[in-house]
Amino acid sequence: MELDYQAYERLFNTGDDEALVARFFARDTRMVSANGTREGADGLLEFLRWAHDGVREVMRPQAVISRDGLLFAEVDMDFHATKRRPDFPFGEMHPGDLVTVKFFVTYLLNVKGEIAELKSMTWPPERGVTKLPRLGSHPSQQAAFQAYCAAFSGAEFERFAKFYTDDVVLHLTGSIGDIYGKEGIVAFYRPMFERVRETVLPEHLEFGDDRIVFDAISRFTAVEDAPDFVVGPLQKGEWYDVPVRVTYTLRGGLICDIHVTRRGERTFARP
Repeated sequence: MELDYQAYERLFNTGDDEALVARFFARDTRMVSANGTREGADGLLEFLRWAHDGVREVMRPQAVISRDGLLFAEVDMDFHATKRRPDFPFGEMHPGDLVTVKFFVTYLLNVKGEIAELKSMTWPPERGVTKLPRLGSHPSQQAAFQAYCAAFSGAEFERFAKFYTDDVVLHLTGSIGDIYGKEGIVAFYRPMFERVRETVLPEHLEFGDDRIVFDAISRFTAVEDAPDFVVGPLQKGEWYDVPVRVTYTLRGGLICDIHVTRRGERTFARP
């Protein structure tokens, strides 16, 4: 029996752990790794849910060798954080962080072609791995964009700025105009986020290697009273929702130009 590893990779990279386990693993499967053994499909799924809580894992196979009933793979695994994970096995992660780890994995198949046993071992993080440009159309680059959005919404200034070129330009409508450079963008948002946080609520995304087009709702929530906020006055706890289209131009996998345009009128809400 053989494992359709390309189909396995495609499904793994969607982040749908439940579908992955149901399609490719035997009910009595067994996973063996340096940090323990998981018995059965339910045990495996419980581990994956824990490991992927706030961390998107994307596999990039480097070498695959298969013979009847057994498959070996060398895989560079990218881990993209969308929330803080102090307990993550490869080190503490914050929104926007990326770590790549080299995995060596064997898959033993049963007579039905299901994975009966998975054994994995790793090298230390970032040792001997390949790297992709940060953003683009690959599933890992798309996951990186989600991590960027989480870092931005979480006011992780040092982390979301790593997604910019030094000469990035942010184009905003209205009286604000253009903001130049990654330091300029951080300097603009840092005092604003002390009173008003911007959370990006995605609606539609189009990924390319040169451009990302993002339709979203920008929610501006006051964490302190902000009577002079540029979108409109806010008291603590109140918010505005603003439909926007954001076009990110990429250079070498980093954002070099950001165009923000409104798609509709703002709406106001309070708790």
